[in-house]
Amino acid sequence: MNHFLLTVALTGGIATGKSIASKVFENLGCTVFYADREAHLLMEPEKPAWKKIVHHFGTSILNQDQTINRSKLGKIVFSDEKQRRFLNSVTHPLVNKRRLKLIDKLKQNPRNHIFISEAALTIEAGLADEFDKIIVVFCSPKIQTRRLMKRDGISEKEARNRIRSQMPHQEKKKYADYLIDTSGSISSTVEQAEKVYRFLIMDITSLSR
Repeated sequence: MNHFLLTVALTGGIATGKSIASKVFENLGCTVFYADREAHLLMEPEKPAWKKIVHHFGTSILNQDQTINRSKLGKIVFSDEKQRRFLNSVTHPLVNKRRLKLIDKLKQNPRNHIFISEAALTIEAGLADEFDKIIVVFCSPKIQTRRLMKRDGISEKEARNRIRSQMPHQEKKKYADYLIDTSGSISSTVEQAEKVYRFLIMDITSLSR
């Protein structure tokens, strides 16, 4: 027997603080699906995605242990839209398949009420309509650039190129049911996420009738 499961997309640009918000939801009892983490698992040596990626990009993107060097691959795909589209065409369908499989499993378990998919490219991939609610995480462009430079150890130019490769915040906000601004302190982000969680609980009541 299937039970009602509120499906929520948690999205936003690169280095905007999605992971902080998702951890809050996870700590509150939501089941969180980390799309980026799933993509990494699919790209492990000899996995289907790994084989296609190495065949396409060549062995120069590999470390000595045959794992994909994400830094090398990132420099390629973030500077060439055609290559980025290819990588997404390989990983997105496989990640989406895992997401749908987990949702089906959770619907069998009445203890799970909220499923959250944390993925940067939910809207760009045309998946927005597959969710009951959408949360968009954002921050000021300056903060986003600074965070990305620090996180990935890249130049300001590289950071700006990666940010520009994704849909602008203002466009993503048009799809949002809820917004979380991470420009401030971590405690401010946590507070906003907890507030959104309370709204999601109310959404369960209204949508499950």
